[in-house]
Amino acid sequence: MAGASVKVAVRVRPFSARESSRQAKCVIQMQGNTTCITNPKLPKDATKHFTFDYSYWSHTSVKDPNFASQRRVYQDIGEEMLAHAFEGYNVCILAYGQTGAGKSYTMMGRQEPGQRGIIPQLCEDLFARVTREGSPELSFSVEVSYLEIYCERVRDLLNPKSRGGLRVREHPLLGPYVQDLSRLAVASFADIADLMDSGNKARTVAATNMNETSSRSHAVFTIVFSQRRRDPLSDLTTEKVSRISLVDLAGSERADASGAKGIRLKEGANINKSLTTLGKVISALAEATSKKKKPDFIPYRDSVLTWLLKENLGGNSRTAMIAALSPADSNYEETLSTLRYADRTKQIRCHAVINEDPNARLIRELREEVTRLRELLSAQGEGLGGAPHIETPSTPGLSDTTLSAPPATTSPTLNGGPGLEPPLGPTEAMERLQETEKIIAELNETWEEKLRRTEALRLER
Repeated sequence: MAGASVKVAVRVRPFSARESSRQAKCVIQMQGNTTCITNPKLPKDATKHFTFDYSYWSHTSVKDPNFASQRRVYQDIGEEMLAHAFEGYNVCILAYGQTGAGKSYTMMGRQEPGQRGIIPQLCEDLFARVTREGSPELSFSVEVSYLEIYCERVRDLLNPKSRGGLRVREHPLLGPYVQDLSRLAVASFADIADLMDSGNKARTVAATNMNETSSRSHAVFTIVFSQRRRDPLSDLTTEKVSRISLVDLAGSERADASGAKGIRLKEGANINKSLTTLGKVISALAEATSKKKKPDFIPYRDSVLTWLLKENLGGNSRTAMIAALSPADSNYEETLSTLRYADRTKQIRCHAVINEDPNARLIRELREEVTRLRELLSAQGEGLGGAPHIETPSTPGLSDTTLSAPPATTSPTLNGGPGLEPPLGPTEAMERLQETEKIIAELNETWEEKLRRTEALRLER
């Protein structure tokens, strides 16, 4: 599965009430997987053609034989990504497009029959398959988190006490992550639907010319899906852990088109900063693929959004993008921009691997790092009074010898050895030590403890 391209689809929606009242003309045509767009001001100019994995015609009604329903979009993209998750891969589905183009409808949808989006359909199918395939030898666990990136600040949508400002960090072993983000245990589709509903109600929305309830934030709904299989002959247990990232990006449009002013205009600047950075990342990765060489520099850390999506863009993930299109002639420039964005994205190649037994290896490496950090602090003459030591139980299937760090062969230096570049000072080393021990404790948390924590947060909501 390594070296697979990002799967890209585009979907055109019906005219909005505003567009219909203005007698808008449709500038989009689709045939098979090809999408065409015509400049309404220069109709004699050559029509521009783009080819994608899927071109979804949702401009008309279900009576049209070419109409792409919510179910069809999910069956083409959602079912494939869920199958990859069961295989043990990380997966990601991104929805991109201008405000009001249909991103949130495609991802979340509505409650009416046949109107649910990719996220609720995927969650329901996940639990249906878990119920169908569970056995004494095969068990599953599901945890979810839901965050919002608003004006470059991260907010936990599942924690009522979260007011934004959660810290994004990058650990040498874990990669980018959000510190103190809730990860709640769920046992059924009803549980996950309740959390989705709570998170959606907490999202930041505001009216613009483009959309009366415009999503002013990027939303990332993440499912951590674990599968544990016990071999009855050897009594050994193996585990696969998949991360399913479902992303509804904020609207992309020019300030003059959205009619934004004051606070809304500042919001737009932050939204455009993250989407511009996303565009730079996509362009750099696409260029590297076309030249078949490793890119010199990818600006992942220039925005919170791209930093957190680092693995999903050219890394360890199976990724799909759905670009939402407005059919109206008044939105020609934004729609053309979206098509070009999607066209670049399909050139990116990701390098996914099956995540088998990641926790056992991760806990061992984290504990090795704890040992190195303690040696580093001792060599620097720093006491450890401010760093609470957390004793962690051995991971099933691993001996104490496996989990302990190898004996140090040289005296620790300010560089701290492998995994501690750039050099750490005493304050940074102490902070890293405390955070690493906290991560180890979270990784060793039992399922019962996770359920109790989830229930406590539910009661607070």
